[in-house]
Amino acid sequence: MTLSDAVAHLSPHRWARANRLLIRKALAEFAHERLITPEAAGAGEYVVRSDDGLTRYTFKAVIRALDHWQVDADSITRHRDGTELPLAALDFFIELQKSLGLSDEVLPVYLEEISSTLSGTCYKLTKPQIPVAELVGAGFQAIETGMTEGHPCFVANNGRLGFGVHEYLSYAPETGSPVKLVWLAAHRSRAAFTAGVGIEYEAFVRDELGAETVERFHGVLREQDLDPADYLFIPVHPWQWWNKLTVTFAAEVAQKHLVCLGEGDDEYLAQQSIRTFFNTSSPEKHYVKTALSVLNMGFMRGLSAAYMEATPAINDWLAQLIDNDPILTATGLSIIRERAAVGYRHLEYEKATDRYSPYRKMLAALWRESPVASLQDGESLATMASLVHVDHEGASFAGALIAQSGLTPTEWLRRYLKAYFTPLLHSFYAYDLVYMPHGENVILALKDGVVQRAIYKDIAEEIAVMDVDAVLPPTVERLRVDVPEEKKLLSIFTDVFDCFFRFLAANLAAEGILEEDDFWRTVAEVTRDYQHSVPELADKFKQYDMFAPEFALSCLNRLQLRNNKQMVDLADPAGALQLVGNLKNPIAGL
Repeated sequence: MTLSDAVAHLSPHRWARANRLLIRKALAEFAHERLITPEAAGAGEYVVRSDDGLTRYTFKAVIRALDHWQVDADSITRHRDGTELPLAALDFFIELQKSLGLSDEVLPVYLEEISSTLSGTCYKLTKPQIPVAELVGAGFQAIETGMTEGHPCFVANNGRLGFGVHEYLSYAPETGSPVKLVWLAAHRSRAAFTAGVGIEYEAFVRDELGAETVERFHGVLREQDLDPADYLFIPVHPWQWWNKLTVTFAAEVAQKHLVCLGEGDDEYLAQQSIRTFFNTSSPEKHYVKTALSVLNMGFMRGLSAAYMEATPAINDWLAQLIDNDPILTATGLSIIRERAAVGYRHLEYEKATDRYSPYRKMLAALWRESPVASLQDGESLATMASLVHVDHEGASFAGALIAQSGLTPTEWLRRYLKAYFTPLLHSFYAYDLVYMPHGENVILALKDGVVQRAIYKDIAEEIAVMDVDAVLPPTVERLRVDVPEEKKLLSIFTDVFDCFFRFLAANLAAEGILEEDDFWRTVAEVTRDYQHSVPELADKFKQYDMFAPEFALSCLNRLQLRNNKQMVDLADPAGALQLVGNLKNPIAGL
């Protein structure tokens, strides 16, 4: 690839389209979060003015349930002093800096994230535009790499600050580039391997790497007069090796605490979360999740060595809880367990930092089960994020599944909700257990377009038990969190209703497939069905009322606009929430 080939996707017409699409999302989500207040300017037309009042953006929009602004991208215009100007996202954020609460310190870094997001959109616009009717039959990983929007709420959702364009082309999930992981040997005096029940290190590594590769890696150590028994293998993102470990961990390399063994043989595909890889050479083998010190959506995407130690035990605990609960098993719910983890502790950086520092999250990895091995006859897999994917013609993936299924839209929705939503309700009410159940963290098992069951993932870093008095095994004690009573149900209202169902309902309504009222009535019916099945939890249902008239609006973009390098104080996540007024509960009174 030549220097100019690397930026071939950055053409004027693609840049213009990317800017229009991003400003559409910014107008919609910032209006939803009440950062801007569009003025009505006629039937379905609205105006947003710059901080100085001199630039105005006009557009057409439909306002739906949960204050969802469905903005028509092609209707957006920008005028200043009576002259129409081209849409330019960087100018948009500068013109609205005060309205958006962007400090002078945060603004340039945020603009860099926006630039990266725009560049990624330009790349996606070079790919073949696959209609959703075709994508539904394209296979698990083709669907994964075919996602174009990223997180539905965040505007700057593809920042990936730290990637150069050549690294973007090599490692971004949408490029579909095969990746071979770098493997290091880490001295046992500074590294630890932990695993779930029944897993032993040597056999596990041999299964993942193959006996020949293990022997080759042992040979690398022996050639340096090092004993393989003194080391643990750690898989590393290639970017992390080239950009961080060779420099930041130079002392560890020089002293042979870390030894580079080379690449493994298997090829992987980066998933939507960037740092997690699916094994395409052997799809039944584990995913590998790696540390990646790039800034993306409000966090440095590292992995804590200390956190890794309890990860397998937490997964085993949750898997057992699900297996022993007849309501959860009846829904078909499963998790793909994080079965093993390895972490490396840099002793000097640990002395110099607190436990939340990115310097403590530069070298760790975990292995997560593949869902492929659990597939039953006729089943296929798709990321749940696909349900809010819309193709270049405005057709939704969910709509294509409904058409494929032959079911009525409400019946299709009911089956999806029973597989995905009922387990969330029961986990909350029976165990005070919450997940981070956004689209990228859930895999759906489908058969003829119908959701058969849900598979939750990203367990150890994301789940929590919101009961300070819960009886928990010592190995999972860290799951216990103290959350104010009034914020507990936001784990459903915000994470599910506002950050996922809001988009799914709006897309289906816009296509004329399912009216919003029918969507939310079905959600209410599935909620009632669940509640009637467990009358012993009636007091809990009153205490945490799913049918309350309204709930607090929790704003994700406000978090990122305030501090895009550390979006949430990890010591107090609930305290970091940006709550701005209330939203009307779309199932209240149903």
